[in-house]
Amino acid sequence: MSSPTQRSLAYLRDEGYVAAVVERWNPHARIRQDLFGFVDLLAIRDGETLAVQTTAASSMSARVKKIAESELVGAVRRAGWRIHVHGWAKRADGRWHIRVVDVS
Repeated sequence: MSSPTQRSLAYLRDEGYVAAVVERWNPHARIRQDLFGFVDLLAIRDGETLAVQTTAASSMSARVKKIAESELVGAVRRAGWRIHVHGWAKRADGRWHIRVVDVS
């Protein structure tokens, strides 16, 4: 399990969410495309819907800015979804650490 997406998927499931990857590979453009332009994972739990953007910890501010500038973020918020950015960094001991930013 090496990608931020896979680590966040495992983290969400450990937190009791049912979670799925919603970003897709576009073979024609040769890029990954996020749901609504900023959602990598969608997670649900007890009446809650959580949209998650995953990244390296060093790229978190750029991802928060991307979400803030999205023309669809308002619709996602009005639908009652929470929005998180998960930033992953490897510690000196070799273990991964997550930083979660709520941008709802």
